[in-house]
Amino acid sequence: MDIEDFMLTCPSKKFLGVECLGCGAQRAIVLVFEGKFSEAFQMYPAVYTLLLFFFTLSLSFIDKKRKYTNILMGLVIINLIIMIIGYGYKHY
Repeated sequence: MDIEDFMLTCPSKKFLGVECLGCGAQRAIVLVFEGKFSEAFQMYPAVYTLLLFFFTLSLSFIDKKRKYTNILMGLVIINLIIMIIGYGYKHY
């Protein structure tokens, strides 16, 4: 049994034949956990900021005393910028 057997398929790629901004994120996260850091970045450049976003999001649920809204919104903007640039670089 392989981890890739449990990965979700991209509906955009499956039905429309066009990759979305998130295509490659699951495989890149698996590559990070396998220790293949440069391959993960090449697969999906926003992988590290995405992991940082999820870490901060989980921290915001644990630590209710602090407000993480500004940090999370900043990470969302940074992720979107990296995703758009990576998508454009990959396809053009």
